[in-house]
Amino acid sequence: MDESIPRVPSRARSRRGRLSRSAEFERAYRQGRSHGNRHLVVYAFPRSAGDEQARLGLSVSRKVGGAVDRNLVKRLLREAFDAEAAVVPAGHDVVVVARPSALELARREGLDGVRGALRELLERAGAT
Repeated sequence: MDESIPRVPSRARSRRGRLSRSAEFERAYRQGRSHGNRHLVVYAFPRSAGDEQARLGLSVSRKVGGAVDRNLVKRLLREAFDAEAAVVPAGHDVVVVARPSALELARREGLDGVRGALRELLERAGAT
């Protein structure tokens, strides 16, 4: 390994902070509360263990765009969720579904636009 190449710091959100199994997504879809806007839909489900960090699951379909476009939207959603983590109560599973217009928002307004759209839904989900 070349020592002259700077190392990129690891992500703030560990793998444990993500939903990965289909059963976890299914529980959030079926038992969680949903809130949506033009660009995103958020499903929030409180788990029984209340003092763990909130976990994020992302669903970005091919309707949003090709692989490069989907990865852009997912990266911006992860960054926005990390920035808005204070709004989400501990011990919640949150699934964010990107609608096709999320790509337009990401390209037009970048992280600030995605963060604003996500904040709006997370505040509504936390209030319920």
